[in-house]
Amino acid sequence: MLEISQVAKQYPSARGPLTVLSDVSLGLRRGEAAAIMGPSGAGKSTLLYIAGGLEPPTAGTVTLDGADPYQLGEKELAAFRNQKIGFVFQDHCLLPQCSVLENVLVPTLVGDADAEAPRRARELLDQVGLADRIDHRPSELSGGEKQRVALARALIRRPHLLLCDEPTGNLDEASAEMVADLLMELHARQQTMLIVVTHSAALAARFPLRYELRHANLYPAGA
Repeated sequence: MLEISQVAKQYPSARGPLTVLSDVSLGLRRGEAAAIMGPSGAGKSTLLYIAGGLEPPTAGTVTLDGADPYQLGEKELAAFRNQKIGFVFQDHCLLPQCSVLENVLVPTLVGDADAEAPRRARELLDQVGLADRIDHRPSELSGGEKQRVALARALIRRPHLLLCDEPTGNLDEASAEMVADLLMELHARQQTMLIVVTHSAALAARFPLRYELRHANLYPAGA
């Protein structure tokens, strides 16, 4: 279970502390999915990074499967993220010098050896429709194909929590719909906890749980 409790985030500024998040709480169980919408600069990505162990909150707590990642040491935190959390960003962040298969396998190169990883990577690439592109470099792929590689990479370690920051934001309508379909299908198959930050009303409408982040607070959509 993911439990975000009374989280606040402030950044120092010349005019005093800048409050980005204030008293934000959110809980998800395995298999649940939530979309978070809101205007640019509202703090959506910040909340996602806090949930994923990338950005410590100023106040409040985050626990995933009963563990608080911000109580871990640097190496333990990195291992926790690698094992428990998958990330998909608006910019796919693929390594240009690596093949599609190698990019998907990157998260498995850290920590204990995983003999099953190559087989699992090929299965994921087949599921996202890229079985015939495993030897291609990112420069040889379309935007939608790159994002499908990023989705496969995020799922290679079978994460409990999948976090997506504008996963369809840079895609044309057809590619966005395909990536959205795959995202929901793979989430259902792996029973992850899924949070997607998006400006797309069409993508958000696919989610049973929908929230809006505005004025530093999180509200049920339409509230």
